[in-house]
Amino acid sequence: MDQRLHDCISRQPYPLLFVTMSGAHLYGFPSADSDYDLRGVHLLPLTEIVGLNAKQETIEVSEIGSGLQIDLVTHDARKFFQLLLKRNGYVLEQLYSPLVLHSTAEYLELKEIAQGCLTRHHSHHYLGFADAQWRLFNADPKIKTLLYLYRVLLTGIHLMTSGTIEANLLKLNEEFRLPYIQDLVAFKVSSQEQARLTDADISFHHSEYLRLRKWLEASYS
Repeated sequence: MDQRLHDCISRQPYPLLFVTMSGAHLYGFPSADSDYDLRGVHLLPLTEIVGLNAKQETIEVSEIGSGLQIDLVTHDARKFFQLLLKRNGYVLEQLYSPLVLHSTAEYLELKEIAQGCLTRHHSHHYLGFADAQWRLFNADPKIKTLLYLYRVLLTGIHLMTSGTIEANLLKLNEEFRLPYIQDLVAFKVSSQEQARLTDADISFHHSEYLRLRKWLEASYS
């Protein structure tokens, strides 16, 4: 792992419970110029938690240098726990990301506790996210958006049927075996993610979106 990622983490103002990698690296289709999206939890001191001043619930850091862009976002523990209880799929994926850059004993404990937060109602998160991605794709049909659409749908179905989080599209496709995924990923990885699709391609992917969306809806019950 690039040392600059660890250097960025070490400069954060508060102790960190954990930091993991999200975005294209987690999803299994990073390009050579992909940003490094780091996510985690910071621990505010007691004096800030009980004080009257505004708390730094979320800290966002963006660093660019030598062709490397790092976007680090951390929530304080209270906010992160609230998001977990609101059935937020994003924070689950961050918590269970296998790409761990900073870990603590409490982080491992939290992963155990958070198993109790997994419910079938998380399907609403993935359905809503998939619908938003389809609208983006329909307005501007690009391969990158399409990959995010399939990643979301397959992650949601996998969670509903197995009770576990898997956000890597290539690993998910070992289960779902969609023949077009490998080609889409190859386009993305070779930095052709902005390539546009034909009307026939769009029609095909629309039917696949509807099919997988129905599968996700059915897995809720």
